[in-house]
Amino acid sequence: MHQIIERLEEKRAAARLGGGEARIVKQHQKGKLTARERIELFLDPGSFEEWDMFVEHRCVDFGMEGQKVPGDGVVTGYGTVNGRLVFVFSQDFTVFGGSLSQAHAEKICKIMDHAIKVGAPVIGLNDSGGARIQEGVDSLAGYADVFQRNVMASGVIPQISMIMGPCAGGAVYSPAMTDFIFMVQDSSYMFVTGPEVVKTVTHETVTAEELGGALTHSGKSGVSDLAFENDVEALLMLRRFVNFLPANNREKPPVWPCDDPTDRMEPSLDTLIPDDPNKPYDMKELIHKIVDEGDFFELQPNYAGNILTGFGRMQGSTVGIVANQPMVLAGCLDIDSSRKAARFVRFCDAFNIPVVTLVDVPGFLPGTSQEYGGIIKHGAKLLYAYAEATVPKVTLITRKAYGGAYDVMSSKHLRGDVNLAWPSAEIAVMGPKGAVEIIFRADSGDEEKIKARTEEYRSKFANPFVAGSRGFIDDVIMPHATRKRICRSLAMLKEKKLENPWRKHGNIPL
Repeated sequence: MHQIIERLEEKRAAARLGGGEARIVKQHQKGKLTARERIELFLDPGSFEEWDMFVEHRCVDFGMEGQKVPGDGVVTGYGTVNGRLVFVFSQDFTVFGGSLSQAHAEKICKIMDHAIKVGAPVIGLNDSGGARIQEGVDSLAGYADVFQRNVMASGVIPQISMIMGPCAGGAVYSPAMTDFIFMVQDSSYMFVTGPEVVKTVTHETVTAEELGGALTHSGKSGVSDLAFENDVEALLMLRRFVNFLPANNREKPPVWPCDDPTDRMEPSLDTLIPDDPNKPYDMKELIHKIVDEGDFFELQPNYAGNILTGFGRMQGSTVGIVANQPMVLAGCLDIDSSRKAARFVRFCDAFNIPVVTLVDVPGFLPGTSQEYGGIIKHGAKLLYAYAEATVPKVTLITRKAYGGAYDVMSSKHLRGDVNLAWPSAEIAVMGPKGAVEIIFRADSGDEEKIKARTEEYRSKFANPFVAGSRGFIDDVIMPHATRKRICRSLAMLKEKKLENPWRKHGNIPL
């Protein structure tokens, strides 16, 4: 028995060492933690239960039969984050560059299957050179097995990808199907084809960082939700992020203790809206002043800044927040912002997270680039997401809500549960000046007449009372009471039950 125990400890030590001391040193020299160090930092101390530590690849080609490392380049298992169960896999770049073999994929698939069974999130810490070339089609089959599970888990359990090193070729499609993708600056990148292939095919010279680095994907493509400075910050922020999410689609969002009074008044909000309707203001100020303790976890802050998305808490319970940002493109909806918000709304709806929508939108962004890019279809994604959602939906119009954009932003007509407005709200087909220039085209040469007509239109339509008289706005509220009114609305909607007609699935305008 003593010998068996000794052999077990030897095997465990070999697995823990991964690719060996020299490669671990190289990993640290790049400013990166090892696969196991990442898990230790992410999970509650002592909570990690590792599976498949002794799994080895089965490849015998190209001299691989003599190169076997226990664990085969990925550490898998489960543990807790603030006492809540999560499953995790962490790819080990020190073992064959973290490349995916069939055995490696089987380990990932096993924890994904269990996560679906027990209803717990899956977190992937990706750091891999891609498919293991020596295995040929077996490694490709392994990727496809993982992809299939990503799809089966979608909308059932939260899936989060933390890209902490290279992620190229077919490997990018697993994170792409997860709910959220986070990256680490200067050490992670994602692309379908690398810089060398790009140069060969298109003759473009580009670095890996420019092509698919964290700043590229969090600012230009929108593939990544956030970019962090280093591994430590990324994992600590990931712990904070997981706290906002329910474990699965059968649970309500977690409730955390909160000392912030639900009836807290914010007098400063009474002066948030400028007197000049064309002057911008920062919608983030409103968000921070109405959520619990000012805690707002913003997603994609550097992409499509004309719309804000993220999680906060009200009365201790998670809410998803979608808000137009007048500081960027006057808060107009465009292709990127529509896609960004639509995906976020659908996630919230899948996981029972109420959606609070803050509206100040002058319309859809005009121009040939938007029309040629398909703004009609992309804008319809956001409309579809709000119309399909059955979670509690609370909407507040702070200022402009013009045209089709008014409809799209969780209006009463798309089954908004509680629709509120500030006295400064302007709900109309379009802005007063544009409307008057169309209605009174004959007077276009007379500036005084146009000015008088504009004021007449503003007083008649550019206010919340016409919509209020139709019942499209439930109440016009004082800005300082916003937090109280939204908290009360969410409390009233806590047991809301609404089901869509049975269908296999809808056909969202992709």
